[in-house]
Amino acid sequence: MDTSVALNSLIQHLSCSNCGRTYSAFEPQTLSVCCSLPLAAAYDLSVNLSKHELVQREATMWRYREFLPVQHDEHIVSLGEGFTPILSLKNLANKYNLNKLLLKDEGQNPTGSFKARGLSMAISMAKQFGVEGCIIPTAGNAGVAMAAYCAKAGMRAVVVMPRHTPEAFKEECYWYGAEVVLVDGLINDCAAKAKELNAAGNLLDVSTLKEPYRLEGKKTMGYEIAEQLQWSLPDVILYPAGGGTGLIGIWKAFKELLALGWLDEDIKLPRMIAVQAANCQPLVETFFSRQPNAHRYHGKPTIANGLAVPRPIGEQMMLQVLQESYGTAIGITEEEMITGMQELGKQEGLFVAPEGAAIWMATRKMLQSGSIAASDSILLLNTGSGQKYMANVAGQYNYQKEA
Repeated sequence: MDTSVALNSLIQHLSCSNCGRTYSAFEPQTLSVCCSLPLAAAYDLSVNLSKHELVQREATMWRYREFLPVQHDEHIVSLGEGFTPILSLKNLANKYNLNKLLLKDEGQNPTGSFKARGLSMAISMAKQFGVEGCIIPTAGNAGVAMAAYCAKAGMRAVVVMPRHTPEAFKEECYWYGAEVVLVDGLINDCAAKAKELNAAGNLLDVSTLKEPYRLEGKKTMGYEIAEQLQWSLPDVILYPAGGGTGLIGIWKAFKELLALGWLDEDIKLPRMIAVQAANCQPLVETFFSRQPNAHRYHGKPTIANGLAVPRPIGEQMMLQVLQESYGTAIGITEEEMITGMQELGKQEGLFVAPEGAAIWMATRKMLQSGSIAASDSILLLNTGSGQKYMANVAGQYNYQKEA
């Protein structure tokens, strides 16, 4: 990266997401000892730093260097992730009479998904702490990203993924030199296998929210949304939430930007909508009080691999975001995702991941129900490229002509 404009990290400590107990940010940490829940990084946000200083910085997530945890530039492991474009979906907006419909395309990140952000940060911190190798249970994209960044850092990478994961994800991990372990089941089964394989603790487990730094990479989406929209925010943000790190991270970013004074103090923060697959919607079930929590939830596979997270450890944090933002959660069927992929492709020239299609179909359903108004400014987060999902969606395109 260009170090001529980068300043030191202003990180102060980590705190338990449940009780607030603080922990050192200068030694390796996993879950909090107090509550066995995720830790979140806290920074000195009283610094006198103008947002206008960002203009001359590189167009990656590292432009927000002061509010990221890496202490020294030589530890940064980067492939140019971040600062993905926000596209105006004018054709769909016209079709559905919408005021403003935007899409942030995370499929343009290295390795083809938003996972590049979190894994760049996690592997950078692993390098800072002298870690020799990492292990991850994954539904696909996170494993690919970890494999790539470990390759860049010269670290050993062990990727544990469901056997039914599309071949494209497996093959890419092999090309990066990772060790790939296949498991019958979903990501929670992979997590159990990863724990077994790493019983000696020789590898750093970079599972979703089980270390504190993937969250810090994902939060840069929130910083970018604000900066790219000239320090304004949309009325509604729809996000495909499996493990939920991005949903939590974007909200964390908005609160940090308020504390920095980079957003007007009277700005209205967006309503955050968590979109899940109907085949695996633990957050939806908990949000609508159909279960006390997701601890015993059993999901089914979905073409949106990233949404097949039946028992997210960040459930409590996601629920807090929905509560604070006056948001909600919604599930989308497999058939609806196919329809969404088709419509975004034919109307906007975008071949999105099924997760990205799910958020568009959620928008349509919520417009129909009145939960979102046509006058709202709406931002969709497409988390990845559709290319890797070809095996999941092959033969499901509806070739019939439109009426």
